Amino acid sequence: MTVRMTDREVGGVSVVELDGRIVLGEESNSFREKLKSLVAEGKKKIVLNLSEIKYIDSAGLGALVAAHISAKNQGASVRLCHLGKKFHEVMQITKLLTVFDVYDTEAAAISSFQSFLATSN
Repeated sequence: MTVRMTDREVGGVSVVELDGRIVLGEESNSFREKLKSLVAEGKKKIVLNLSEIKYIDSAGLGALVAAHISAKNQGASVRLCHLGKKFHEVMQITKLLTVFDVYDTEAAAISSFQSFLATSN
């Protein structure tokens, strides 16, 4: 099963909805490429909606971390929303919840950029 990605703009924020599995191979590679291309297009605010992710393995987590670091190094910010219960547990066990900004809803993740901009100016 491949990971499907659909992206759209919401108030200047790029929202990428992921559906499927992020695992070693084509899935994690295509995910990494998608984020790279968004940052290359000048997108600085990115929200990953993970509500439809069924499974993520260590390679998928690695791709997530690599994308986060790559985006950050280029002045972009990646936020996560709608982590499923199991995904949230994996993020907690691996301490990745301390690395990412995680939100319960897509709207909260999007609006976090507005409050971020307000505090950084």
